[in-house]
Amino acid sequence: KVKLVFCGDIRNNMSYALMYGAAKTGMHMVALGPKELAPDPKVLAAAREAAKQTGATIEVTDNVVGAVKGADVIYTDVWASMGEEDQIPARVKLLTPFKVTMDMLQMTGNPDVKFLHCLPAFHDFETKLAKEQKALGYDIREVTDEVFRSRHSVVFDEAENRMHTIKAIMVTTIG
Repeated sequence: KVKLVFCGDIRNNMSYALMYGAAKTGMHMVALGPKELAPDPKVLAAAREAAKQTGATIEVTDNVVGAVKGADVIYTDVWASMGEEDQIPARVKLLTPFKVTMDMLQMTGNPDVKFLHCLPAFHDFETKLAKEQKALGYDIREVTDEVFRSRHSVVFDEAENRMHTIKAIMVTTIG
């Protein structure tokens, strides 16, 4: 069974989409994040109910070491979406322990672990927002540049696949 670990804000749209996707495809999905950002109990219950039909496992934890051990895929998303910039200080405090680093990838024990991100990602300090926040004392990177640019990262393949999927849906719905 493929083990997917989603790190960070585990009550956001990406985490929920991955829960449902994992449930439908029989995966072991671990939502790894702080208790303060726990998934909506109704969403979690629905995903677990769907998982019963495929043998999937949906787990929620804040234990990094236990969550990532044996993972095939580590996934993350930005910590504060557009319009949530005022939440950055609190989010950095809550989510820094769940930042995807090379140490985290090594904790999986899987030399072929893959890293995914829906993009755009804060992985360095080259963007205006990342620079501004760094000057204020906040490291908003949800993934280190070392991981983002590593052989483990398949974020651009993921983006390309998503583009082709979207085009296929558009063609199908247009007629």
